[in-house]
Amino acid sequence: MAPAETPSVAQAAPPRLGLRERKKIQTRESIRRAAYRLFEEQGYDATPVDRIAEAADVSPSTVFRYFPTKEDIVLTDEYDPALEAAIRARPAEEPPVEAVRQGAIASMRDIVARDMTEFRQRARLMREVPALRRRAAEGLGESGHMLCGVLAERTGRAADDIEVRIVVAAIFAAMNEALLYWDERGQTEDVIALVERTLDVLGRGLTL
Repeated sequence: MAPAETPSVAQAAPPRLGLRERKKIQTRESIRRAAYRLFEEQGYDATPVDRIAEAADVSPSTVFRYFPTKEDIVLTDEYDPALEAAIRARPAEEPPVEAVRQGAIASMRDIVARDMTEFRQRARLMREVPALRRRAAEGLGESGHMLCGVLAERTGRAADDIEVRIVVAAIFAAMNEALLYWDERGQTEDVIALVERTLDVLGRGLTL
């Protein structure tokens, strides 16, 4: 029998996206890259959507088709699907909160490895721009619903169980605080190690 960590053929070779879908992804990434470049050069508030469209060589209507608001360019991400997949990949017998801890660290490693520059810019913008912080707080409801569902499956509890909701709220609050701490200190620390340390605090029961 192959070891548990060895991926199956199906896992190693996901279905190839069609041309239309690949073009959509390319356009979305082109808009995002142009926006981040301009935010870095001019500042978030000083960068209008029509300038982003020009830099990405698309029309303003195309930008709005992919990102309904300027805030969405920063806030729309693949973090939730990555976190959900990482948790679901954990062994079934692993304690639920530990599965979340390990899944969160694994998904964070993947996100950082794919584009650390964008990750740094996003963290800085989230701290500096009040409108982004407000929208991000609103979006935590959807992320929390996802994680509650995953934990409910692993525990046999209802997704709206108060203890499940408390655990999820604590995890997201802790991770957000860790990223704020990281950015406030100039993004010089190892962000993965900081997230691990943060989740360790929850794991030991909030003792100091």
